[in-house]
Amino acid sequence: MPENNDNFDKYTPFFSASSSQLFLQKCYNREKIADAEMKSYENCYPFIYHLEHAKTYYLQAAISPLSIQPILSFYGFAQLLKACLLTIDPNYPESTSLLAHGVTTRKRKKQQYEFLKDEVKTQKNGLFTCISEKMFHIKHLEGEKYSMDTLLKEIPDMETLSWAATRKSFIPLLQNSDGFQLSPVVLDNYRMSSSRLEEFLNSKTNQTYHIKEDLGVILLNTDHGLLHNASSPIRYNWAEGRFMLSINKESTAFSLPEILLHYLISYNLSIIARYETEWWAELLKTMPNDDYPCIVQFLKISQAKVPLLIFEWLKSERFSS
Repeated sequence: MPENNDNFDKYTPFFSASSSQLFLQKCYNREKIADAEMKSYENCYPFIYHLEHAKTYYLQAAISPLSIQPILSFYGFAQLLKACLLTIDPNYPESTSLLAHGVTTRKRKKQQYEFLKDEVKTQKNGLFTCISEKMFHIKHLEGEKYSMDTLLKEIPDMETLSWAATRKSFIPLLQNSDGFQLSPVVLDNYRMSSSRLEEFLNSKTNQTYHIKEDLGVILLNTDHGLLHNASSPIRYNWAEGRFMLSINKESTAFSLPEILLHYLISYNLSIIARYETEWWAELLKTMPNDDYPCIVQFLKISQAKVPLLIFEWLKSERFSS
């Protein structure tokens, strides 16, 4: 995975008013928005400023003490998401309700609090709901609860930690000339035949998968190639440079796009760093359990991976359907 300070190199063409205006016009034409050219001129600088602000936050997070990294990373993340929303809705934000986070967490942590067991709850309005619906066409997430443990286990780059190693959460997809190859153990993990697995995965995703068995090998391919940001249990491990299939089929986060996973975890960490000062300071000093290595690893992964995931969505995946 690239170093954090390299993650915005791909964004360089956007730091031009003429390039961003043409890009936004393309986006608005695709969305069939009236006066696309005029609105693209109106929004090209706000779009650039969101990206510039995000870059500043992420660069500062990379060189800041761990104690404030969650705050800087989350604010940078929010700026990237607002840039994305401007490519879909030229009038964003149309109301102040869209400026809320869209997620809530327990305000006072219980005694013997453990981060991995903590939960967040989604709300009706706010940024999380907005990106779920407008970027990924996912509705009806209001009131859903997700534990940190559940969300972290759906990020394939986290699997190297001992906390996750007791039970593997992913099976690698190996690329071949016909698409991708899976170990036959996947059928045992899912307790399904290949035809049933195909049916099951297609019910959980916005992509179409084709699965067949051939001489004891499981072959998987799609109509348009695998996406980094699909609503799907197939996720991209940037550290290893390959796609992987989640086997946590009972997980409430099984098919959430990875950007949403990172948002929920990042939000909770930013709240803890801002308002749970005593617990946060004790964690950083005493490192009493698996919370500390999980948080450190997540921050490192998220600061590197989120800008790359957002770029993939902006430049290619949003135009693939």
